[in-house]
Amino acid sequence: MSTVLISGSKVGSKTRTAMEAVRKTIETNYPDEEVTLLDLSEFDLVFSDGRDYREYKGDTKIVTEAVMAADTLIIGTPIFQASIPGSLKNVFDLLPQDGLREKVASIVVTAGSVKHFLIAETQLKPILSYMKAQIVQDYLFIEEKDFFRKEIVNDDVHFRIERLIENTYLLSGTYKKMLQETEDAYDF
Repeated sequence: MSTVLISGSKVGSKTRTAMEAVRKTIETNYPDEEVTLLDLSEFDLVFSDGRDYREYKGDTKIVTEAVMAADTLIIGTPIFQASIPGSLKNVFDLLPQDGLREKVASIVVTAGSVKHFLIAETQLKPILSYMKAQIVQDYLFIEEKDFFRKEIVNDDVHFRIERLIENTYLLSGTYKKMLQETEDAYDF
């Protein structure tokens, strides 16, 4: 199974720090999983212009094809101005309308204020749902106070990372099994 982690911002370090912790936890607890971390700050993506994602070139092609090839997505996003960053929204805009069909997606949010707790519910989950992703309902919310010098310093956050990953792979495995059972029901 292929997992793509997205660090969905061009600026800042907290989301990248959180997604690195997610990557390390997956590599430790699920060593057979193929994991790719896409940090949007490392890519030069063009803005979506409505083309098929396979028609883009360069970094845009790399990112979109990696997302489309993934079985599981773990999306990391900071909250800026009570919203997800435009760089992350652009990734979704580059993909087909149902580009996340048969993919399981979970969410990691980094925010400077607890007041931004529901942004994932009101903005990110509707996008993922519209694109047909199977969404892990609980998500990880990490506050400013949980970081110090580009490290997560709250042990509870590490526990919640493990739990999110566990729930993500549980849903992913269950969903794949259900799809296979449906496919096997056809006799042709």
